[in-house]
Amino acid sequence: MRARASDVVIVGSGAAGLACALALAPRHVTLLTKTPGLEGGASRQAQGGIAAALGPGDTPEAHAADTVAAGAGLSDPDTALLLARQGVTAMRDLLDAGLPVDRAADGRPLLGREGAHGIPRIVHAGGDATGRTLVAALAGQVQATPSIHVATGAFAYDLVVVNGRVAGLLACHPEAGWVHHRCDRVVLATGGIGALWRHTTNPAEATGDGLAMAARAGAELANLEFVQFHPTALAVGDDTGAASLPLLTEALRGAGAHLVDDDGRRFMVAAHPLAELAPRDVVARAVWRRLTDGQGVFLDLRPVLAERGEAAFPQAVAACRAAGYEPTRRPVPIRPAAHYHMGGVAVDRESRSSIPGLWACGEVADTGVHGANRLASNSLLEALVFARRVAEDVARHDDPIPATGPAPAAPAVPTPPNGQVAAIVARTRDLVSRHVGLARSGDGLRRAIADQAEIAAALRAWEIYAAPGNGATTGEIRRWGEARNLVLLAGLLARAALNRAESRGAHYREDFPEPQPAWGHRQILNAAGIANERPAP
Repeated sequence: MRARASDVVIVGSGAAGLACALALAPRHVTLLTKTPGLEGGASRQAQGGIAAALGPGDTPEAHAADTVAAGAGLSDPDTALLLARQGVTAMRDLLDAGLPVDRAADGRPLLGREGAHGIPRIVHAGGDATGRTLVAALAGQVQATPSIHVATGAFAYDLVVVNGRVAGLLACHPEAGWVHHRCDRVVLATGGIGALWRHTTNPAEATGDGLAMAARAGAELANLEFVQFHPTALAVGDDTGAASLPLLTEALRGAGAHLVDDDGRRFMVAAHPLAELAPRDVVARAVWRRLTDGQGVFLDLRPVLAERGEAAFPQAVAACRAAGYEPTRRPVPIRPAAHYHMGGVAVDRESRSSIPGLWACGEVADTGVHGANRLASNSLLEALVFARRVAEDVARHDDPIPATGPAPAAPAVPTPPNGQVAAIVARTRDLVSRHVGLARSGDGLRRAIADQAEIAAALRAWEIYAAPGNGATTGEIRRWGEARNLVLLAGLLARAALNRAESRGAHYREDFPEPQPAWGHRQILNAAGIANERPAP
C-alpha cells in the first residue's frame, strides 16, 4: 500500500470535477478518473445545453420558478434561486473566458427553449455538442494548471473514514497499484447510475461509484428513487445487456421535431398541453406506454432539419446515420432510456455531505435543486455552480486536520471464474430494468429487493474467501468494484422506491398513481435502511 498526500482529492473528470479542480487552485489537488483520458463521464455527451437567465425579459427568479415547477413539489425554492442567480455569473465567466457558444447575428448568445422552460434560455455550443465543447475547454485549463495532478485509469474503491470524518481515499492505479490518498477533504464528482439499466444514455463508466462509496461510509443519501428517463434515445441494439444509446437531444423537440406513432400521428398533442415540450417524465411515460402496447414510436426531425440545417444538430444527425437511418427522409425510432439521477449524496447548499470532510457535486449529489424531476439543461449549470461552492467552502475551512489512525490495508479482491462478474452485473441490470424503471409497483419492487439480496449474499461469500494480495489486475479490480457498487445501489434504489408510496415526477407507482401531500418532502436514507424522512433543508 502506497501513500500519497494531497490538500484535496476529487473523484471524477466530468464538468463538476474539472470545474471544482480549477476553482480549488492553487491548492494541491489530485483528480482521479477511471477513464483512460481526462475527459470522461456523461458531461461530454450532454447535447441540450446550459440553462441561464441571460436573455432580454428573463430573470433568475423566472428560471427558478420553472425549476421548482418541474421538480413536482420537491425542489427547494431557495436553492433553485441560488442556482439561477449564481448560474448567470458562472455563464458570463465562461463567455468571458472564450467558450465558443452559438451566437445570433447581433453577436449575442443564441438562446434555445426546451421542455418546461417558460422562455428561451438555453445556451448551446456547437449545436448539440455543448457538453463536449465545455468539457474540452475545462480539461484544457486543468492540464495547464500545475497544482492539479491528474491520475487517469485510477479506480476509486472506498473512502477512508476515521473517528467519523474523512481521512482519505483508497484507489487502485494502473501502475502504482493500491494507493492510500491521505487527505482530509474529498470531493465526489462521479456522475450518475445509468449503468444499472439495460438501456441508458450514460457512458459505460456511469456505475455509481461515488454514491456507493458514500453509502458504505455511512453518508446520508437523498431521493434515490427519482431517476429521469430521457424520452428520445435512438432505438438501436437489443435487450441483452447494458447499452449506451445515442441521445436525440430535447433541443430537437424545442426546435420543432415531433413525436409520432406508426401512422405518423402526433400523439403528444392530446397527452399534454405542452405536447412535445411537456416535462420529460410525462413524455417518457407516453412513449413507454405505446412501446409496451407493441406500437412503434418515432421522432420526426425533418421540420427542424429543413428549417435550421444539419449543422444545428450534428451529433444527432451523425448518430442516426451511423445506425442506418436517414433523418432527412423519414422519422427515426426512439425509446426511453435511463438518463439522469435526481437523487444522490445528500448535501447542503455548500455541497457538504453528512460526513465531515466529504463534499459532492454534479449528478452524484442531491442539492435539493432538481426535486422529483430535473428541468432540462439545469444539470451542467448545477455542476458548474456547486463545484465553485465546494471550493469556496473548502477555502473557509482550510486549516489542515491531522490524519489519525493506521493506514488501511489493501482489500482482498475476489477473482471469480470467467464470466461470473459479468453475469452478476447482467442479473442486476435485469432486475432494475424490470422492476425499477419508468413504471413501478410494490410487488415488483419487493421482488427486486429479494433478488438483490441473493446477489449481495453471493458477493459477500466471494469476499469472505478472497485471499489478501491475490494479484488481481487493475482491470479485475475495477470490474469487481463496479459490480459491487451496482449491486449495492440496486437494493438502495428499490427500497427507496418501495418506501415512497405515491407517484411524483419521475417516480411512478402503478399501485399509487397519484401524488400524496404527506410525501411532499425529501426522503433520506443510508446503507442501513430508511434513516428518516426529512423536508428539504
